[in-house]
Amino acid sequence: MKKKKIGIMGGTFNPIHIGHLILGQTALEQFQLDKVLFMPTKNPPHKSCNHILDDAVRAEMVGIAIKDNPNFELSTFEMDREGITYTADTLFQLTKQNPDEEYYFIVGADSLFYIDRWKDPGTIFKLSKLLAAVRGQKSNKEMLQKIAELNETFHASVDLLNSPNIDISSTEIRERAKNGMDIQYYVTPNVAKYIQKNNLYR
Repeated sequence: MKKKKIGIMGGTFNPIHIGHLILGQTALEQFQLDKVLFMPTKNPPHKSCNHILDDAVRAEMVGIAIKDNPNFELSTFEMDREGITYTADTLFQLTKQNPDEEYYFIVGADSLFYIDRWKDPGTIFKLSKLLAAVRGQKSNKEMLQKIAELNETFHASVDLLNSPNIDISSTEIRERAKNGMDIQYYVTPNVAKYIQKNNLYR
């Protein structure tokens, strides 16, 4: 039986912004994925948690942002687990629970250049195909060099996403909200309303 192709967009989503959504849609179209799971992380090992909103609030924002896209789905898989969540463990559990699915892990350039330092990168590459998007200051040439290095070192399957380089960061959005500046066009209208209504990041 042909396996379902499932994309995974992980992240703190603090908040989720249009860059995340464009990346998910690009992956869906370019690799003919059946759906993309937006999976907010609970306790990211590489980020300090003092500015991260409650799990329920971040998950609600993701749900609001993706509700009009039938191919996008909110997954609280990592939030529902105890302790620090690692991508390798998540992929191991998902693969075990869903043997009829194959996973495409969607990352930006910043993650691609550090992923070999994450916990158990070999498992990540064994259990998923990586889809990487150019972001920030990294050039296509640098991305392709890193991809070739990972493919050789880990026998990985890493592909470049043909996604526009939309260099928006959640940090920038939080700063704008904190200073009472407009965040429309950075996030979906409903997410902007939610942030304003709940006085988030102030």
